Amino acid sequence: MGILAYSGIGGQAVMEGVMMKNKERYAVAVRKPDQEIVVEKREYPGLFRNSFVRNLIFVRGVVNFIEAMVLGMSCLTFSASFFEDEGNESEEKGRDKKKESLEMGVTIGLSIVLAVAIFVVLPFYVSLLFQKFIKSGTLVILIEGMVRIMVFVGYIALISCMEDIKRVFMYHGAEHKCINCIEHGMDLTVENVKNSSKEHKRCGTSFLFFVVVITIIATMFIRVDSSLLRLVCRVAIVPLVAGGSYEFIRLAGRSENWLVNALSKPGLWMQGLTTREPDEDMIEVGIASVEAVFDWREYVESIRGKGES
Repeated sequence: MGILAYSGIGGQAVMEGVMMKNKERYAVAVRKPDQEIVVEKREYPGLFRNSFVRNLIFVRGVVNFIEAMVLGMSCLTFSASFFEDEGNESEEKGRDKKKESLEMGVTIGLSIVLAVAIFVVLPFYVSLLFQKFIKSGTLVILIEGMVRIMVFVGYIALISCMEDIKRVFMYHGAEHKCINCIEHGMDLTVENVKNSSKEHKRCGTSFLFFVVVITIIATMFIRVDSSLLRLVCRVAIVPLVAGGSYEFIRLAGRSENWLVNALSKPGLWMQGLTTREPDEDMIEVGIASVEAVFDWREYVESIRGKGES
C-alpha cells in the first residue's frame, strides 16, 4: 500500500448509487429496486468554457464548486427517478427540459443562499450576543469560529441520523474506496475495494471543512467597527476562501508530503461523519461507475511499472 498516484477521477454518492467523473466524461451507476445495476454515461463540458478562467488559480476553485453542484444535482435527480411512484413516472418523463433546468438553477441558488445564512450569518449574529460582555475582539471572533464549527458538525451529525442519508454515506464510502483502491496500485475487485480506506484527501467534506477553518482565520483580519460591514466582509470573502480551500485539496490529492498529510488529517477525521462502510452490493455499483469512464487496468499497470523502476 505504499504506492500512491493521482488518477484524476472523482465522484459523489447519489441515491442508491455512485457517480464517477473523469475529465469531461461521467457515469452514474444506480442499483434499481429489482437489484439491476443501471449505468448512465454522459459528457459534461462544464458551465464555463473559457480555459483561461477555468485554470486561473483561486478562481478555478469557485468554478469547480459551482459546476460540481450543478452536476451533482443532476445526478441526484437521475438516481431518484428510479425510486419514484409509478404514477409520477410518465409525468416526470414528459416534463419540459427548460423548466427542469430552471428548477435546478433555483434549487442550487437557494442552497447556496441557505448555506451562507447557516454557516456564515448565523454564527456572526450569535457572536454579537457575546460582544455585549466580552471586550476582546479576538475572543469574540474565536467564539464565532467555534459556533461555526459546531453548526457544521451538528448539521452533518443530524442528517446522518436519517435512514436514507445513512445509505448515501455508505455509497460515499464505496466511492472513496474504489478510488483509493486503484490509486494504491490494486486491481479493482470487490475484495481489494473492501480492504481500502473510506477516507480520501480530495473529498468534498474535507473541502467544506477547510472552508470553515480558513474563514475563521480570515475573519481575524477583518477589523471594522460597523457590524453590518463586518457581516458583508464575511460574505464577500467566501469565494476567495473557497478558492483557497480548493487549491489545498488539489495539492493534497497529488502529494504525500508529511506537512500536507498532517494538515489533511482534520478533514479526513470529518469524513468519519460523512462516510460509512459499504456492503458488497454497494461496492459493485461503485466499480461499475468507475469502469464506465476509466480504464483502471491500464492505469494500475502504469503505476506498478513506476513502482518497479
